[in-house]
Amino acid sequence: MNSDFTVRRNPAASRYEADIDGHLAVAEYLLEDDRMIFTHTFVPPELRGRGVAEKLVRTALEEARQEGRRVVPQCSYVALFIRRQRNQPGVRCLEP
Repeated sequence: MNSDFTVRRNPAASRYEADIDGHLAVAEYLLEDDRMIFTHTFVPPELRGRGVAEKLVRTALEEARQEGRRVVPQCSYVALFIRRQRNQPGVRCLEP
């Protein structure tokens, strides 16, 4: 596996994506007013345990911060990630 991969935002599909070795990992979201609502994160079994979900979510949260959006973590992975990273500066989180 190539451990150096790029996360890209796909606004048309409302998700962040990473295409790695022919497998697509995603973090899906909805935009409502100033909120970015994370609804689902999926990493194919072949890529699990390699930090893919973390990089997807970290990238998405950084962009939400840069855009001044409040984050709503409806996805359990995103909620757990935020709880573990509570000291992350600038992330405005709303509980689901």
